[in-house]
Amino acid sequence: MAIYLDHAATTPMLPAAIDAYSRQMTEVGNASSLHAQGRAVRKAVEESRELIAKAAGCDATEIIFVASGTEANNLAIKGFFWANLSKKTIVVSTIEHHAVLDPVEWLEKHDGAKIIYAPVMPDGIVDLDALRLIVDENREDIALIAVMHSNNEVGTLQPISEVVAIAGDIPVHSDAVQSFGKVVFDFAGLGLTSATISAHKLGGPLGVGALILKRGLDITPLLHGGGQERDIRSSTVNAPGIVSFATAVDQSLMNLRENFFRVENLADQLRLGIQKAVPESIINGRTGNNLPGIVNVTFPGTKNETLLVLLDMAGISASQGSACSAGVQRPSHVLLAMGISETSADATIRFSLGSTTTDDEITTVCDLIAAIAEKARV
Repeated sequence: MAIYLDHAATTPMLPAAIDAYSRQMTEVGNASSLHAQGRAVRKAVEESRELIAKAAGCDATEIIFVASGTEANNLAIKGFFWANLSKKTIVVSTIEHHAVLDPVEWLEKHDGAKIIYAPVMPDGIVDLDALRLIVDENREDIALIAVMHSNNEVGTLQPISEVVAIAGDIPVHSDAVQSFGKVVFDFAGLGLTSATISAHKLGGPLGVGALILKRGLDITPLLHGGGQERDIRSSTVNAPGIVSFATAVDQSLMNLRENFFRVENLADQLRLGIQKAVPESIINGRTGNNLPGIVNVTFPGTKNETLLVLLDMAGISASQGSACSAGVQRPSHVLLAMGISETSADATIRFSLGSTTTDDEITTVCDLIAAIAEKARV
């Protein structure tokens, strides 16, 4: 039996999202065309935009469709920086996804950006006192602050409203890829300037996401061409992906509360089962304010590569952390930022549960984990 516990990397597509994608694929027409077929595709895209905007707590005009969360993060970070070159400082938390860290580092190397890393506390929550000090000392030169809505490796939800309050009139970008569709996300209520969401993390297709950009703001585009998406992201829109994205959002929001508690109950069973089977194991990042379903565990005396191979041989899919870092053998920067040693970080894996996870699957993992951990020590 194959047990998929890597939902934080990507989720199985929801049947309704597959159906929506398939139906839209049969509709010919470019949404930018003026003829009847083009107008029909445009209508489907705009209805999808309205649905996603309502779910995200923003205006439909603030949704800019892109090809991925990575593109949206790059567009926000580089776009804000290039739009105001008189300010050179970018503040980011130390636990950001590489889709945020890498474009910031690129700007440092190529465009003279100055990066200030805001530390996190041992539980994985951004240190607001440290952030406040950073902002107070550098306010006049800060182009952007980036703090993710939730962490993809340990599941901690960040105090975004407090971050925005500290920022004042400084733009704040938040990567909400991991949390949107799993917990309540209210763009306007949080006071954000921009945010990133993605379809494949909530049962939609790969290859489509969105940047939510506050109305009235201009940023420098990455792409130039047809002027689509407020002239901020030129490219023919991916109508089947967008329609499927909206369907997945609708399904996720419809069942959000039910899924949250069901998945988190299963995650609690997994945590308890692991700690009973492997008493020396350590659960990382539990704060009481987490995403449902992310279980980050250190198995002292093991190597995560070995654990993952043994789990895979048993038919269990888990991960070391971010899927975007797959194949890159280095300790998790998230765990290191939380003060966890390199040795412990190298002995840590992430299980991430989702809407398709079952009680029987969790029971099976708990039954097998002691033997797998013991074998990983050999």
